[in-house]
Amino acid sequence: MIDPERFVAEAIERLRADVPDKTLIAASGGIDSTAAALIAERALGPRARAVFVDTGLLRAGEVDRVRAFFRSSGLAFDVVDAADRFFAALEGVADPEEKRRRVGAAFIRVFEVEADRFGTDRLVQGTIAPDWIESGGGSRDTIKTHHNVGGLPADSRLRVVEPLRDLYKDEVRAVARHLGIPDPERQPFPGPGLAVRVTGPVSRDRVRRARVANAIVEEEIDRAVAAGAIPRPWQYFAVLLPLRSVGVLGDNRVHGEVVSVRAVESIDAMTATAMDLPRSVLARIAERVTRELSGDVVRVLYDVTDKPPATIEWE
Repeated sequence: MIDPERFVAEAIERLRADVPDKTLIAASGGIDSTAAALIAERALGPRARAVFVDTGLLRAGEVDRVRAFFRSSGLAFDVVDAADRFFAALEGVADPEEKRRRVGAAFIRVFEVEADRFGTDRLVQGTIAPDWIESGGGSRDTIKTHHNVGGLPADSRLRVVEPLRDLYKDEVRAVARHLGIPDPERQPFPGPGLAVRVTGPVSRDRVRRARVANAIVEEEIDRAVAAGAIPRPWQYFAVLLPLRSVGVLGDNRVHGEVVSVRAVESIDAMTATAMDLPRSVLARIAERVTRELSGDVVRVLYDVTDKPPATIEWE
């Protein structure tokens, strides 16, 4: 395990050497990018500015939560509404790797515009070791292209700076605690957002369904954690599957979509174990998902696969 205080001090010195003038920060509100943002702000002060991109692929309430968090942290930041750009980039795309590449390219194009406004060619990202390892770093096979690594377009004029590149998730959380970031144990959320929790083609309506289902899973599992019924999972979410199933609504036949619920335990995200959630928690999730998405979703499944052979996210 690293020494967080020493790591932050050394990262600040490296950033001052790597960024002679200004830099933009890709800030998602997650632990990785927030730790990178606070380190950059300590290193460069007003020469660093965070940009949070609203992709239209975020969880319920995420934009307001991130705004409030950045304000409380004292970070200088801008919020860019780019939902139309992302949905246009993803139109008709079902392949997971292509989704990640297109999301990565869309992010960079937004950051290029913002970098020009701020007068810089540098971009600080919260890339950590599992991102580039799974993206095929070194001589490794590509497990999945992370949008902030393999998803970056080759013709980008931005020079990417990655102060957390060699850290694993447990080490990043130790750094976050040292930096005073609230709730450093909160679960990760994928950079491509709900685009990779909507398996198959992405549309605004399918993203809406995935957003509702994700919120229900988080609320019910958080409730069970607060009641002491289960330990907090590493990650827990819902996936909208590209399947249709027959269901019953009143006395009528319906043909709706299927949601899979996933909750795993892990230390560093390199391996994970599917949790044995209580039947009562799963029943509440299934009842709420099928009721609140009545007619749209008719069946709820639970994913019991470890990593490996599966990855944590479905795509």
